[in-house]
Amino acid sequence: MKYLVIVAFIAIIGSLGAALFFMLKGGDEGKRKSNMANALAFRVGLSLLLFVCILLAWKFGYIHPTGVPLSPK
Repeated sequence: MKYLVIVAFIAIIGSLGAALFFMLKGGDEGKRKSNMANALAFRVGLSLLLFVCILLAWKFGYIHPTGVPLSPK
């Protein structure tokens, strides 16, 4: 599960970089916007998939919330 999360984060960063590339690249305005929109839509989909995977990992007991320990007063 840990490797799936790492791969998903890398893919999210990569798709964000692709959207930035298409945004800054010159050329046909319509195609540039279409490529940028596709890259951003892919990033949103990956983010949702990662969130669902984290919820499923918690549900099946692969990860456990630990919380923030309180310091003694």
